[in-house]
Amino acid sequence: MSGVFADLAFLHSGLARALIVYALVLGVWGGYQFIRHRAVSGGFRASFLLMFGLTLLQGLLGAAGFAGGQHPRELLHIVYGIFAAVFLPGVYTYVSSGARDREAAFLAASCWIVLIAYGRGLTTG
Repeated sequence: MSGVFADLAFLHSGLARALIVYALVLGVWGGYQFIRHRAVSGGFRASFLLMFGLTLLQGLLGAAGFAGGQHPRELLHIVYGIFAAVFLPGVYTYVSSGARDREAAFLAASCWIVLIAYGRGLTTG
């Protein structure tokens, strides 16, 4: 059974690195749209929601590893994960009912914020 949990830990670590790169790309993309005073595209919104889905998958992998006895070095690691999983849909919901001109600013900023949370999660794991 330890082989399965080792594989989960490997996937959890790899997905953490991928999410960092993904959030960076979305942060640049959304920031560019904001600077150009344009609303984000449907592709950006879909990519943002995909980042949220991958964040949830990341949490499930971490929870499965935790249940299997693989605990992070610091419990603050879990707080960063929960923050990202709650923050992303919260921001998306907030901006979906507002003006499109500030949507790019909020979504891009949230990508930069979760980039920091992902990085801190990686360093505390």
